[in-house]
Amino acid sequence: MLQLLKVLQSSMLVKVAGLFFLLLLLCIPLAEIDSINRERGESQREAGRELAATYAGRQTVVGPLLLVPYVERWMEPLRNAQGKVIGQEPRSKEMAHVVFPDKLHIEGTMAPQERYRGIFKIPFYTLNATLGGGFAAFDPKAVSHSEADSKIEFKAPFIAFNVSDLRGLDGSPTVVMAGEALRFRQRVPGLADDAWFADGIHAPVTGAALAAWQAGTPVAFEMKIGLVGQDTLAIAPIAEETTAHLTSPWAHPSFGGRFLAAERSVTPQGFDAHWRVSSLVTSAREQVRSGLSGRGGPADGNTADVAGANATVAGMNMPRRSIGPLQTFDVSLAQPINVYSMSTRAGKYGALFIGMVLMAAFMFELFRKLRLHPVQYGLVGLSIALFFLLLLALSEKFAFWMAYAGAAAASVVLLAVYFSAVLAGWRRGLSFGAFVALLYGALYGLLASESNALLLGALLIFGMLAALMLVTRKVDWYALSRRADDTP
Repeated sequence: MLQLLKVLQSSMLVKVAGLFFLLLLLCIPLAEIDSINRERGESQREAGRELAATYAGRQTVVGPLLLVPYVERWMEPLRNAQGKVIGQEPRSKEMAHVVFPDKLHIEGTMAPQERYRGIFKIPFYTLNATLGGGFAAFDPKAVSHSEADSKIEFKAPFIAFNVSDLRGLDGSPTVVMAGEALRFRQRVPGLADDAWFADGIHAPVTGAALAAWQAGTPVAFEMKIGLVGQDTLAIAPIAEETTAHLTSPWAHPSFGGRFLAAERSVTPQGFDAHWRVSSLVTSAREQVRSGLSGRGGPADGNTADVAGANATVAGMNMPRRSIGPLQTFDVSLAQPINVYSMSTRAGKYGALFIGMVLMAAFMFELFRKLRLHPVQYGLVGLSIALFFLLLLALSEKFAFWMAYAGAAAASVVLLAVYFSAVLAGWRRGLSFGAFVALLYGALYGLLASESNALLLGALLIFGMLAALMLVTRKVDWYALSRRADDTP
């Protein structure tokens, strides 16, 4: 039995199997560190949600557009119990005609700012923008009658405008229409309670603007707004032709939404982006009409109900269909480096790096004719796992590259000092530390080049395997095992 135990202790195959088992055990602390990383990342997202609840959230801009209220009146036959017509009864319902701009151009600047919730930093912006455009001449005949032989009485129109979080409005927006300054008021009158657009603001069209509108001439408008939002700005293209030009000193934008920027320039000094969207390629208008009539879905036709519970939406007898979320074009102030996502990406290489370091220690044991105890292998593996925990902790306080450099330096120095004693020589310890430093440098290259990470990772693994095979291509493993058996 003692002889068998001695053979097992000195067997090269048993030692290699033991190292693989140790590597599997070391995946446990790696998994715990990854769990901590995900928990911290969720805490950061929760901080963003808390700031959105107490300050302002992401903003979606819809408008401006015109709502023209009107009353449709008609006479309905009055019948007795036998179904005989005995007279005429007047009926009416209140509705509104929706007028979208012919052209809408948005010229704005997004000034970035950062707010803190505990240790977490959340990007915000202040948008200062001018929205210019015009409405085509109003033709009363364009409003269809929902009842036979009815008459339509138009009321004074008003401008409607909405953003997803009105708390972000920086002061009162100003709008000038046909040279007349109009004043905004709370909510959009007449809309049903379940219409999300009802939470917006409106400005009655008065004075010269009303006269121009009633005269049937095209009316131009210009609107200035200041808006605070959290990281993302979305704009709904509701005009026949919507164009936008946004600039910002933020050097790390992320463009998204249904329509990407037609032209964009991103430099270390910021970004400059242009959008051009035609109504032919978007359903934003239909989606806004749905928001005017209620949350249940869009109604076909160009009118929306503003009368409340007793009125009907024009075209309500036609089938409804789901049109999905509001189509917009977006720009986000993305964080240049999300420390939690970077730490998660680094942790994915944890088992590979531990395996490479253990392999290097095993090579030293073979070629230098040394004996390393499993405890020593375990300490080496734990020191590599500790690097990823140290990286996560330091990256919350310092820039990621500084945190990475500090954690890597601490790990390299620790292993160099440790192996100087284990391998009985400071040169051996320094060479081992240099190998680990090379691995950390390669890992940082993988993290820095996200688009080429898979290629670089594959090349790294192939290169390490190729180097191992070339170095050991003439090794007589049976002879090494016999030497190990003869070693007292």
